[in-house]
Amino acid sequence: MEKEIQVFAKWKVKAGALEKVLGLLEEVREKTRTEKGNLYYNINQSTTDKNTLVLHEAYKSEAAIQVHRNTVHYEELVLGKIIPLLEDREVILTSTVSQ
Repeated sequence: MEKEIQVFAKWKVKAGALEKVLGLLEEVREKTRTEKGNLYYNINQSTTDKNTLVLHEAYKSEAAIQVHRNTVHYEELVLGKIIPLLEDREVILTSTVSQ
């Protein structure tokens, strides 16, 4: 059985680019939620620094993440438009050890 994979992405948005990034992220979230392997896609904002966003996503398997990363919306919106608006980006993939 394949393990569910969760993604935690911490993004530090450049000054003045937050509204643009949030608008693009809404489109990414809508399209990602239609992917067969996506379980959820949540966008969170730091309570102490509005320019820090934390994405919490889950996929049915590592293969589903690869499918996601090869979609047009990921390549065009995330890689092409959002990442250039970030100061820093950290992505951590996890799987549940125990419940």
